[in-house]
Amino acid sequence: MMKRIPILIVLINLLVMTCVIDVTNAEEKKNEFPSLFVHHETRGSTILVECLVTGITFRESGPSKKNHGKIIVWVDGLKKFEATKAAFMIKGLSPGGHKIKLEVVDLHNVPYGLTKEFLVNIPSK
Repeated sequence: MMKRIPILIVLINLLVMTCVIDVTNAEEKKNEFPSLFVHHETRGSTILVECLVTGITFRESGPSKKNHGKIIVWVDGLKKFEATKAAFMIKGLSPGGHKIKLEVVDLHNVPYGLTKEFLVNIPSK
């Protein structure tokens, strides 16, 4: 009987430690910093853009607008448009090289600090 008590205590400690680790991991995921990953593809004079943004939603429905946002699209240093979806197209670019900048902002245009820049080359026809 005496040998079982230390084993029982060790098992209880392991169980408690596992619960604490699970709660900590859940809190870390809840407080995860937003991030931005971008994939783009050139098709003629159109750029297809797909964004994976964590921690921010583009839906305006729901009780809280705390982490809602949009993407401001800049082409060659000029604001082209605002995207309200994570996938969109940049159309009508002239042949040649262009610098694209994507900036994630809230609904009042306050930056979240998430930007991506990339270069594209539109072939001549």
